[in-house]
Amino acid sequence: MSTPRPFPAALLAGRRFAVLGLGRNGGAAVDALLAMGASVQAWDDRNPAHPVSPPAQDRLTLAPFTTLKGMDALILSPGIPHTLPAPHPAAVLAREAAVPILSDAEILFRCVRAAGSRARFASVTGTNGKSTTTALLAHIVEQAGWPVAAGGNLGTAALALPLLPDDGAYVIEMSSYMLERLDRYHAATSCLLNLTPDHLDRHGDMAGYAAAKAHVFDHMDARDRAVIGVDDPWCAAIAESVTARGVPVTRLSLAGAPATLTFDGTTLKSDGRALFAMAEAPALPGAHNAQNALAAWAMAAHLGLSAEAIAAGLRSYPGLPHRQERVGTFQGVTFVNDSKATNAEAAEKALGCYDRVIWIAGGTAKSGGIESLAPLFPRIARAFLIGRDAPVLADTLARHGVPFEIAVTLDRAVPAAHAAARAENAPVVLLSPACASFDQFSSFEARGSQFIHLFGNLIESNTSTEPLPRED
Repeated sequence: MSTPRPFPAALLAGRRFAVLGLGRNGGAAVDALLAMGASVQAWDDRNPAHPVSPPAQDRLTLAPFTTLKGMDALILSPGIPHTLPAPHPAAVLAREAAVPILSDAEILFRCVRAAGSRARFASVTGTNGKSTTTALLAHIVEQAGWPVAAGGNLGTAALALPLLPDDGAYVIEMSSYMLERLDRYHAATSCLLNLTPDHLDRHGDMAGYAAAKAHVFDHMDARDRAVIGVDDPWCAAIAESVTARGVPVTRLSLAGAPATLTFDGTTLKSDGRALFAMAEAPALPGAHNAQNALAAWAMAAHLGLSAEAIAAGLRSYPGLPHRQERVGTFQGVTFVNDSKATNAEAAEKALGCYDRVIWIAGGTAKSGGIESLAPLFPRIARAFLIGRDAPVLADTLARHGVPFEIAVTLDRAVPAAHAAARAENAPVVLLSPACASFDQFSSFEARGSQFIHLFGNLIESNTSTEPLPRED
């Protein structure tokens, strides 16, 4: 098996790039471009003194942009808009100078090909499930003994990934923001899991959001494989469009839509033939993870892995942090960290996995709140609400007769939830907030890590706290 190696030091010699935003993606882009011989002008509006590694050198300029003439490309960090709701001034400068605005994944693809590698690319997108599918596919490929590098919107920034040999595979999680900024990027296999309303401020409306996601299939042809979940009308329409272009499409369905790959509640199936019993993959609970497994199966098979190798990878997959992560069991109560569930659709997947649960939710609510979760409310023995929009969630729960308490903070919610679980014979305490984290935490990861820390405190103290006074 061949091994990854650094990109050639002179690969981008004589090229000039502008990088705006020096967080995880932008900082990695600066480092990689300099390492490949390019000249870079970089800037970060929020933190002008942001450290860049390597330190200042002749080919690196740290300064705001007044013109982009002569640049080969502008690389914008994903969170910086280039169109809606209003383009950043640097994006305006780029258009005035006819400089392309590209994502770091686009630059990675170009550099891999410029370095002479024929390593294939596998792209994963969707509103929910893309991180698990990305990590799962990368795990399957790695366990089969192939060179693999995974990142993009998940984990390692695209330009921090190594140069893979011809037999390697890049597994790239693609956000809608990244997909809007592709140009030549060509994946051997791409997946669109599902679409529900999200990021509409950046895309204008649902049609704009779907159009952005559909870019994951750009430049694919009859040699490639598109994998699309067809249980929502947006994805079903995209599947028809991609098929009409002559790209082979594998359709996935959990809801009985016409599809090649399906799930009957226990088993993954291909054209009705059993492939894999999901009970053998304990880190992938719930029907939503069955969809992730189906997508990873289809993509891995197209890359050339055998059914046996794929099944072995599913069995050994350890799961991702903060995504239905089983933290541990204390005094008969299992604690599950699903902090990544930042909207109701994601929380729905977790709640559907348990018959009776103590639910910790709250933060900054998304449009629509948690009303869509009403069919699952009978599973909630009691809810503990945290964060800015706890009163908003409380109003919904009160209308549906769900017992709840406003805990305000996670520090109060965890011990109170543990006590309620024991008192009400609920075997699971589930943190699946259905809300963004930024009112109280720096990220969903910080929120999940605090949940894990508080679980440790419960064990260390070996005591439980009485439930908070009821406010329902």
